[in-house]
This record gives sequence, C-alpha cells and structure tokens, in this order.
Amino acid sequence: MINKLHGLYVITDDKLTPIDTIYKSVELSLRGGAKIVQLRTKIYNDKTISYLSLKIQDMCREYGALFILNDRIDIAIKLGLDGIHIGKDDYMDLKTVRENFRGVIGVSCYNDLKIAKNAQKNGADYVAFGACFASSTKPNAPTLDLNIIKKAKEKLEIPICAIGGINRSNIKTLLEYKPDMVAIISDIWNSDDIKERSLFFNTLLN
Repeated sequence: MINKLHGLYVITDDKLTPIDTIYKSVELSLRGGAKIVQLRTKIYNDKTISYLSLKIQDMCREYGALFILNDRIDIAIKLGLDGIHIGKDDYMDLKTVRENFRGVIGVSCYNDLKIAKNAQKNGADYVAFGACFASSTKPNAPTLDLNIIKKAKEKLEIPICAIGGINRSNIKTLLEYKPDMVAIISDIWNSDDIKERSLFFNTLLN
C-alpha cells in the first residue's frame, strides 16, 4: 500500500460530500484518477463512520486506490482499515498507533519540519504540510512557506503531501516544490463535473 502514496489525494467534507451523495462523489473522483481517498467527518457516530469506511474502502480497492480514515484510530484498528491519518491531538501516541496498526499512517505536520522528522522516526508512512494557500475548508489555518516542502523533500525519506486551498489557479505553483501527493477538497467537490476536475489534477500530477 505504501507504493500508492502519490498523486491526487481527495478528502471528503461533511458539507460538500453529505451522506446522500458521498458514494457518487467519491466514485466520480476515483474514475477521474484519484489515488487516495480520505474520509474526514466530525458529525457521524461510530456505527455510521464504520459503515462509510468499509463501503468507501471497497470502492477504493476496485479502482486500485488507497482508503484513509481521518482521526479515528480506534475504528481503523478495529476494522483493519487500509490507512489512518492523525493530527496534532494524536501525534504523541504515534508509536502506540504504529504498534497496533498495520496499515498506512499519515501525520499532519502543519508547517513544522521537526514534527515531520519525529513522525518519520516513530513510524509514519507519509506526512502532510499545510495550509499551502488560504483555505475555505479551514479558514483560520495559517499558510506556510512553500519552501518547507522543498526542505522536507531533502530531509525526509517518506512521501510528502501538500494540503490546503489548492485549486486550478495555484496547483502549478505548488508543483514546482514537487510534493508526492496533493490533497484537494473544495475545488474537487464544488465542481459541476467531479470526474473531469479530478482528471485535470490527475493529469498534472502524473
């Protein structure tokens, strides 16, 4: 699964991919070439998250893509999911997560290369830096100096994901810094044609 850590990384959103359209939206992104799909939700209960995770993971496997669940380490371990992404609240438990989870582990490092180095040391399979640009999904997130991606590429051995405010207008600027993965939310799900928008990014990234 580690060899799937490249290309277009799409992340679901409670408002932009509500439960009545999430499967259709995710499948369209996969048909357009998304390589990784992360389920990120703050509103559903454990039963619903578990159900969504297994359904979307099956869909990802059909397309040869990787499924990642955001934050819910307990559910990822219980279900034996393909991947988990953890943020600052869970970062200190990374060693324990690695001991109990065989799938892919991603870690949010924001704009901190030190966190990224420690994450790699403690078993992370990839790290994410952001927000690269002002983001409507997380409007209060500070933007980073894109040079940190270049430095991370020099210092780290694991793949690097760029996230935050990435769209058609700024993607080419970002690609100059050569991230392994680019995570996109709003500019995919807000599109009138999710498949074509995904294909646009997938073509640039490959």
